[in-house]
Amino acid sequence: MKTPQLRTLNDYPKYWAECYGTSPFLPTTPEEMVELGWDSCDVILISGDAYVDHPSFGMAVIGRTLEAQGFRVGIITQPDWRNKEAFQILGQPNLFFGVTSGNMDSMINHYTADKRIRSDDAYTAGGKAGKRPDRAVTVYSQRCREAYKGVPVVIGGIEASLRRIAHYDYWSDKVRPSALLDSKADILLYGNAERALVELTHRLARGDKIEDIRDIRGTAYIPKELPHNWQE
Repeated sequence: MKTPQLRTLNDYPKYWAECYGTSPFLPTTPEEMVELGWDSCDVILISGDAYVDHPSFGMAVIGRTLEAQGFRVGIITQPDWRNKEAFQILGQPNLFFGVTSGNMDSMINHYTADKRIRSDDAYTAGGKAGKRPDRAVTVYSQRCREAYKGVPVVIGGIEASLRRIAHYDYWSDKVRPSALLDSKADILLYGNAERALVELTHRLARGDKIEDIRDIRGTAYIPKELPHNWQE
């Protein structure tokens, strides 16, 4: 029996928005969207890091990967998590919100091993601390839900990846559930998820419902019922 061949990133037909070309920088404001001639974003990425268009910043890599597939990608960096308006600055995405805490787990970013508050943040302009919340993936996802009900929320990055199942949480000294349960996201992409994200985005663009997408490698989700012959 032959093993099915995985699709490469170049196997997908480009999305129609490819006609807009490559943007100098992925837009972070409505004014930058207007300059590009966009009336909306297909995907909006939320990150706890500052936006630097360099491969050392994960959101830049993910954003450019999706842009290369023809999608219009906007980025909201270090939004004010205390209100939903900060998550509405680029309007409603056509496909989904993509949420990450950034290049580091937000709790490690905030606290030392002695649980002391750190005084700086290497992924924030000027090294300023306090620009992201504790458990950023959970908080950002909840604000996305408040901003636009019904828009799918996809979580990923190191914080979501390491918390995709029940886990011991050092900071609270207890076992916490999967980040999917706390954040109420629709799907979690773990590890180096470029291939999974590209497939997911194309399937949503062609009209598939996110609750029906359950066969992409490198993803986790909350089933509505136990699979056949499984026991809880």
